[in-house]
Amino acid sequence: MQLKNVKVSRDDNAWEIEVLAEIPEEILQHYREELLKEIQKDAKLDGFRQGKAPPERILEVYGETAVTKQAIERAIQHELPELLASEKALIIEAPRVSIDPREEGKPVSFTARAALAPKVELADYKSIAAALNVKKDEIIVSDEEHKQAMTHLRRERARIDKIETGLAPQKAAEEAREMKEEELPPLDDKFVQSLGMENAEKFSETVRANIKTEKEMQAGEKNRAALLEKLVSSSQISYPKMLRDYELDDMESRLKHDVEQAGMTWTGYISETKKTREELRESWKEAADKRTKVRLILTEIARKENIKHDETRFEEELMRAKKQIPNADPAALQAHIAHTLQNEATINWLLQQ
Repeated sequence: MQLKNVKVSRDDNAWEIEVLAEIPEEILQHYREELLKEIQKDAKLDGFRQGKAPPERILEVYGETAVTKQAIERAIQHELPELLASEKALIIEAPRVSIDPREEGKPVSFTARAALAPKVELADYKSIAAALNVKKDEIIVSDEEHKQAMTHLRRERARIDKIETGLAPQKAAEEAREMKEEELPPLDDKFVQSLGMENAEKFSETVRANIKTEKEMQAGEKNRAALLEKLVSSSQISYPKMLRDYELDDMESRLKHDVEQAGMTWTGYISETKKTREELRESWKEAADKRTKVRLILTEIARKENIKHDETRFEEELMRAKKQIPNADPAALQAHIAHTLQNEATINWLLQQ
């Protein structure tokens, strides 16, 4: 079998394939006869044993229009995949088909569109990661940073002391802010021991270590962001609109959750922003595009380098998520956690290059 007058084009912007084709009369009749035989096999019509009703009677009961419509759909279902395979078109969704009105005795024209599988041309990710990693600055905590942190803690102790003497919390906070540094209470052994620390010296060392840990975390996030930004800008990514829409749906869902957690309704939030839902989603498109590309890049790197997530941690995260979201779809939850952990493992692998 073969379709006629086939025209295949690719929409690079939407990253979709489009097929315009005709089903010749002889092909349509083949599938029509095939369909009638299947209907005949199971049909139970008055006056005939099962499987013995003639085609003419079947057409009277089912109707020529309905049979022809099913025959057209069957022809497309069988012929279109072969055509797409011959075009080496890897699609990630069932084709969306529109069929032109049929004229008796003439070929049936139809149009089919389908999203193509993403195309990911990675940059030299190892070199990019290595170049960024060697630029990492040594993390140090200056004496001034340490002093500011200790002063803040002394001011906080002053606020708590004032509250314990009966002062209103707001008034206590105002007075503590206005106190000069030399007026602030010390973080002496007695006080820090009340917090469970050994002595003031150990407390001071812990504060310095905590500042360093925080700075390391901030530097790590900065390096991670720089790495992903460079990978996105250096790689060539083509993907269908449906993947960006998935990211937009996820962004909207997360925002709805945050809004509801804050005690607002989604309708009320939309009203306050003075934007429509469509305008909000439009404003997120650039971020959604970047998120989509990051997902595709990390997935491809993980595939090439055979990077897997840690199974023990996966089970732990899955159990925790099931408790937090008991009504979540199990398959979707597992896929989300596995994908998140694999991305994390891939980023960590890159940061070690």
